[in-house]
Amino acid sequence: MRSSLLSFKPFQPDNALRNTVTIFALTTLFYFIGAELRLVEALSLFWPLNGVMAGVFARYAYLNRLRYYAVSYIAMLMYDAVTTNWGIASVVINFSNMIFIVTVAQLVMRDTQMGRKTPDPINALRLFNYCLIAALLCALVGAMGSVGIDSLTFWPLYADWFSEQFSTGVLILPCLLTVKVPKMNRSVPVEHFLPVLALVVSVIASVVIGGAGSLAFPLPALIWCAVRYSLPATCLLTFLTGGIEIILVGNSIIDIAVATPLSTPMMFSARLGIATMAICPIMVSVSVAAINSLIRQVSLRADYDFLTRVYSRSGLYEALKHEESHRHPRFLTVMLLDIDYFKSINDNYGHECGDNVLAAFAGKVQQEVGEDGIVARMGGEEFAVVVDSVDAQQGLALAERIRETIASHPFIWRQQRLFITVSIGLGSAKAESWQLTDVFNKLMAEADDYLYRSKKAGRNRISARQLNDLPMVDAQKDPERV
Repeated sequence: MRSSLLSFKPFQPDNALRNTVTIFALTTLFYFIGAELRLVEALSLFWPLNGVMAGVFARYAYLNRLRYYAVSYIAMLMYDAVTTNWGIASVVINFSNMIFIVTVAQLVMRDTQMGRKTPDPINALRLFNYCLIAALLCALVGAMGSVGIDSLTFWPLYADWFSEQFSTGVLILPCLLTVKVPKMNRSVPVEHFLPVLALVVSVIASVVIGGAGSLAFPLPALIWCAVRYSLPATCLLTFLTGGIEIILVGNSIIDIAVATPLSTPMMFSARLGIATMAICPIMVSVSVAAINSLIRQVSLRADYDFLTRVYSRSGLYEALKHEESHRHPRFLTVMLLDIDYFKSINDNYGHECGDNVLAAFAGKVQQEVGEDGIVARMGGEEFAVVVDSVDAQQGLALAERIRETIASHPFIWRQQRLFITVSIGLGSAKAESWQLTDVFNKLMAEADDYLYRSKKAGRNRISARQLNDLPMVDAQKDPERV
């Protein structure tokens, strides 16, 4: 049941009927919600429709068609025709709603087409400006249309329209542009919810204390949320907090007009203050997401060798530290591999050829090792392989497969076949999980010693403690040396 709900898509690029029905239903639903929150005769205290529909059209590029915008506009007109007696004024007022929706959607789409990473992650400051432009245009038309159905004059209506559209847009759009289905995690610690608890307490404090300054009480908690939670979660919490505050102010539950009635200028100021406050945690969250992404990229570059696509030396140690958390003993085999006479490749064919040989060599070793082991470039033409094996003989057998594979597969460079060989030193021992890194260091020293023996004995061979009483493992056939 849950999987079917998660797989449901309200919009589809090739399903015009579904898109039309969904747009009509969403427009009607959020028009109804805004109408139920009306503060005065015509103007809504909190008007979610424009922000929601602008977010929908911006998020789904294939909905940016004249026919879909027309469906939304017709739904508004039909709702007014049934519930109001505004007449021709409804055409102008709802046209102003469409101005906001189309302006924001087109500006965000323009960002996307220009290659900017909008809406994921969103550019909070740019979105703030888009809502400002759209609200100014929307208020101009909306205020003119509202003069005939409201006792207020043009400029108070303009201020009310602008603050209403701007505040709801800033609150809703980041949420709509980043929302996604959350991943269920049953082992969430209680401490994870402390920022949300602080947010609830700060809103309650706003109600109890009152005054204009109380609107900023949730800001520290929202910034805490921005640091601890993901961008979508921060946008959602910011939207809920801002929306609740506007509704509480409009109903004088948060009393910002101490000992005086709430007036239009006060509501104008409250809306702008909440909108400005709301953008701060979103900007912090976007910055934190960007920093975390940069850290991951730097970590990735540090942990992986860019040329050969295997672990670097530091990445190998990080992988071993991660394995130490797996709390089970193992038999560890460490190999140290060195490409024979690699310097002659660079001297005879150039460093570009040498780089290609290193990359191809690492790929062949990784293919033989598979997912059961770790391959890392330790520097130059020297590589390390760390595998869990049943015993030393199994590790020795894998080393022999690697040696044979390298010796029997020539590397192609500009129509030339280059044969290379590899010398290998091995170290094997049993290791408890908590001492994995220490055992690895000892085995690396052992493998390095046996690698030296392999090279001294003529290269293209394996040396290990298990072979002390046996002849060195020689190649079946000496390939042509570069």
